[in-house]
Amino acid sequence: MAVVLLLQMAAIAGLSCRNQPSEADESLGQNEKALAPEMIAQADQLYSQREDLSKVRLGVALLRQARTADYGSYEATWKLARISYYLGAHTDDDREREEAFREGIEAGKTAVQVSTEKPEGHFWLGANYGGSAEQSMLAGLSSIEDIRREMEAVLKIDEQFQAGSAYMVLGQLYLEAPRLLGGDYRKALEYLEKGLKFGKNNALLRLRLAEAYHDANRDADARKQIDFLLKTTPDPDYVPEHKEAVDKAKKLLEKMNGTKER
Repeated sequence: MAVVLLLQMAAIAGLSCRNQPSEADESLGQNEKALAPEMIAQADQLYSQREDLSKVRLGVALLRQARTADYGSYEATWKLARISYYLGAHTDDDREREEAFREGIEAGKTAVQVSTEKPEGHFWLGANYGGSAEQSMLAGLSSIEDIRREMEAVLKIDEQFQAGSAYMVLGQLYLEAPRLLGGDYRKALEYLEKGLKFGKNNALLRLRLAEAYHDANRDADARKQIDFLLKTTPDPDYVPEHKEAVDKAKKLLEKMNGTKER
C-alpha cells in the first residue's frame, strides 16, 4: 500500500511539473498577443511612408510578428496582404515581387477565413491575385475568376469601399483579360463609370477610365478624365497613388498627342 501511495504521489508530482511550463507558455503567449496592436500601429506608420520601400519592408516584418503573436487577428492579416501588395507592385527585384504577392495571397486568404463579411480581406486578396497574374501568362489565366470573385464579394459587402476601387479592379480586369476569357472593353467601361459614383476623386480610377476610353478610341473622353485628374487635390492618405496616377496620365496624354500629330 505504501508503494502504491508513493507511486501515486510521484505521478501527481510529475503531472504538476508538466503543467507548469504549459502555464508559463500560455502566459507568454498572452503577453505577445497584447503586443500585436502596437506592432500593427507601428506598421501603419510605416505604410504611411510607403514611397520609401525600406519602410515597407520593415512594415512587412512587423505585421508578420503581429500575426504570429495573434494569429486570429483580422487586422494583422488584411494589412499584411495590403502592404505585401504594395511591395510586390513597386519593387524592382523579381524574386521579392513574386514572394510579396505569394505572401499577400496567403495573408488575404487567412483574412477572408477570419471574417468573410468584411471587405478588406477580399479586396487585398484579389489585388494580390492580380499582381501575381501580371507576372506570368499562366498565373494570369488561372487568376481571372479568383480576382472577379473577390471583387464581386467586396461590392456585395460595400460597393463604396475605398472610393469605388473594386469597380476599378473589375474594369481593369475586363479591359485586360483575353476576349475568350471574358475580356470586354464595354464591360470595362461600365464598371469604371459606375466606380465614379463612389470615387470622384479616386486618382487611379480616373487613370484606368482614361486608359479604357483611349483603348475604345474615345480620346476626347480620355482627355476629360486626365484633365480632371491633373486638377484634383490628392487625398492625404493616398498621396503615393495620386503621384503614380498623375505620372501615368501625363504619359498617356503624350501618347495621345503623338498619335494625333502623326
